[in-house]
Amino acid sequence: MKPADFLLERYFARWEFNARWLLSSSDCESVAIAELLDLDPGAREAFLAHRLGYTESAGAPVLREEIAAIYQATPADGVLVHSGAEEAIFNFVNSALEAGDHVIVHEPAYQSLYALAEANGVTVTRWRAREQEGWALDVGELAAAVTPRTRAVILNCPHNPTGYLIDRERFAAVVDLCRRHGLWLFSDEVYRELEHDPALRLPAACDVYEKAVSLGVLSKTYGLPGLRIGWIASRDPALFRRMAAFKDYLTICNAAPSEFLATVALRNRAALAERNLRIVRANLDLADAFFARQAGLFEWRRPTAGPIAFPRINGSAQTFCRRMVEGHGILLLPSTVYEYGDSHIRFGFGRANFPEALAALEEALATRAA
Repeated sequence: MKPADFLLERYFARWEFNARWLLSSSDCESVAIAELLDLDPGAREAFLAHRLGYTESAGAPVLREEIAAIYQATPADGVLVHSGAEEAIFNFVNSALEAGDHVIVHEPAYQSLYALAEANGVTVTRWRAREQEGWALDVGELAAAVTPRTRAVILNCPHNPTGYLIDRERFAAVVDLCRRHGLWLFSDEVYRELEHDPALRLPAACDVYEKAVSLGVLSKTYGLPGLRIGWIASRDPALFRRMAAFKDYLTICNAAPSEFLATVALRNRAALAERNLRIVRANLDLADAFFARQAGLFEWRRPTAGPIAFPRINGSAQTFCRRMVEGHGILLLPSTVYEYGDSHIRFGFGRANFPEALAALEEALATRAA
């Protein structure tokens, strides 16, 4: 397999740790190890005593139990822990698909959700979100794209990069279509529990469909990307066995300290998610006001979930983002890194320093206009 360069990650590799202001981050505000341990009485002493031996390949049993608590009908033995979400995506593509298969991918998309399949000789159809309808998906278009070779539908909701959250009726229609055709539904749910209105939260795909695979991670909603812990949850035992076996050729097992800290985090996931949701809501109000003031430059569609949005820009997104990072130390992502034209930017508002970063952007725009 020789996938194409991961454009988004190459862009971040160049700029993320050199820019002063990060206004395109897809994760939420993080915490220090000490803060995390303080959430759980006795955790600090237990962490210092934790042995640095191998962990179980599928993940520590106590961690799998905590992950399973997120779901309603998927047990711990349906949870396979990975090193971040990226390894889990790589594992699914290599375990479930083969050359000549066909998959349908929600677009715009995180590149690995389609590029890895393409590198394996899988045909990919892009199921494009409708921008003028708030980035909504048309289930009729999905149905029309299914062929006899279709093996999976890849859905990402809450969505990166638009912040779109599919409604319950359409979600049920997607599940029904997959069930009728016997398709896997790979559901990227890394922003689940960060719906701006929790009443809109969907059930996890793995809980409502026997051939669904739900993807989760600590990086986004909980703000813990440094732990590098992700997972899949599924009630399909045959697929689970294939993925567990293929993982033997990947990381084999995860880092013991990360699994310990991940367990602490998930015991306290409600507190971590609520803290980040407060930050997101406050920052989103600031973003609304900013984009109203900058209506001549941007076209803003308020997201309904997650810490990112995908406003349209009047001009070249790539040129604008380059000028901002080189001239002002402000990092934004152009839509070119999503292979989705040159007219949008990914805008992140999940960090605590967002007000200062936004002020820096507004000052840069004023300088540019002068």
